[in-house]
Amino acid sequence: MSKVKYYYDHETLSYRPIHVTNKNRVSNFVLFILSSFLLGLFSLLILLNSDWINTPAEIAQKRLIQNYELQFDILNKKLTQIETVVDNIEERDNNLYRVYFEASPIPEAQRRAGFGGVNRYKNLEGYDNSELIINTAKRLDILSKQTVVQSRSLDEIERLASNKEDLLEAIPSIQPIKNKDLTRMASGFGYRTDPFTKKRRFHYGMDFTAKKGIPIYATGNGVIKRADNRSSGYGKHIRIDHGFGYVSLYAHLSKYNVRRGQKVKRGDIIGYVGNTGRSVGPHLHYEIFKNNKKINPLNFYYGNLSQKEFDALVNQAKQENQSMD
Repeated sequence: MSKVKYYYDHETLSYRPIHVTNKNRVSNFVLFILSSFLLGLFSLLILLNSDWINTPAEIAQKRLIQNYELQFDILNKKLTQIETVVDNIEERDNNLYRVYFEASPIPEAQRRAGFGGVNRYKNLEGYDNSELIINTAKRLDILSKQTVVQSRSLDEIERLASNKEDLLEAIPSIQPIKNKDLTRMASGFGYRTDPFTKKRRFHYGMDFTAKKGIPIYATGNGVIKRADNRSSGYGKHIRIDHGFGYVSLYAHLSKYNVRRGQKVKRGDIIGYVGNTGRSVGPHLHYEIFKNNKKINPLNFYYGNLSQKEFDALVNQAKQENQSMD
């Protein structure tokens, strides 16, 4: 027999029994079932969105993500090894290959330059592992660019290697006047006393004194760029374009033996010693340009001088005497 429940009646000031009808029982039962269902559903949603319980799909997804993270870790370790190898190739390229073939080293900034402008990795942002993925993508892009730059550099080295024989023949490497024809080597590259102003100024070439009419020889293969007297101070002079950035200049000539546009080879007679232009006596003023910059000709006399002759020339060139022009 069920227990009778009572309620307090404030009007009669007495307890009166609660009469529960079948309708009330059904509604209470339905309410209980609905509340239980909602509570259970709410609890299930909380569990599904927490780390306490995972569905089979989530478990499989987590394993897949862990596998991807492992693969990315392995990939980054391999990238580190590849970067080390590429760095070694770049170092040899700059300090060995390009030096040997007289090519300018490729700057570090050019080899590892990033990609400006639009954010290339925007579509990779907003994920739990975005930093890992973006960092790996950047390393791959930079490594790809390094590979392209290095490939182009090796293509250039290959071209330079094929032209090495031409380069060796073109470089001005002999003395423009034979030793037997020299009176003396009057002045070298560096600060010297100007014969006209008697002031100290930089002398950008070497002066070889010799009798008027002594032959002057092309110091390397090339093409006659100029053979005229239209350059201030040089008088009658010749310029030979040897290619590879080299140009040699021969000044104060008495006459020419070549014309503009003519091809010459090392050892060909191109003109004769004279005293034209800004000169105090018969001599040859000789200069070498590399990429439009005047450099010391003394570094190029390895083609026709013995070690003893070269040492004597070096000692004479060091003397701070008066130049001839």
